[in-house]
Amino acid sequence: MIRFVLASGSPRRKEILESLRLSFQIEKSDAEETIEVAMPPELTVEQLSLRKAADVAARQTEDALVIGADTLVVLDGEILTKPKDRQDAVRMLSALSGRMHRVLTGLSVIRTSDGKGVSVYEETEVYFRTLSQEQILRYIETGEPMDKAGGYGIQGKGSLLVEKINGDYFNVVGLPACRLAKLLAEEFDCDLFDSSSI
Repeated sequence: MIRFVLASGSPRRKEILESLRLSFQIEKSDAEETIEVAMPPELTVEQLSLRKAADVAARQTEDALVIGADTLVVLDGEILTKPKDRQDAVRMLSALSGRMHRVLTGLSVIRTSDGKGVSVYEETEVYFRTLSQEQILRYIETGEPMDKAGGYGIQGKGSLLVEKINGDYFNVVGLPACRLAKLLAEEFDCDLFDSSSI
């Protein structure tokens, strides 16, 4: 029986793992989430997810597979993090309106028994409908944008902003389930279809 640890306090990542009927523990990472401006977003998300996984893996006293993830929204090469305030949320959503942006999720898994760690990233293209200023302000009033990269959540009221996506929906939510399953199978000999091993 494999022991899984999710190195994230995100309720959305928790829900995705629960939907896979995976038994796991949650340990929030205290790792720094600073972003190096010169680093490409693809490397940034991998590095951030690895930092989170490594921080939690270092605290384990029993063998485990530690899963770390970090999600970024990228528009024209600019990384959009969580809005600092209401005004920042207006700026982000106005910039995303009527445009395509990329959502990148870094995914890292560390096996504590031997220290093996693997990091990858998943990318999804998201196309926003054209939004009026009034629609943007009404969406911000829901409070939903304030704790989410790019200022929206596709799984909530933010679904009204999205016309279509190209790629993995769960990646936009914050944890690409299919990519995680492939990573665990290919690198750690762990098949999430095999309930006897999990």
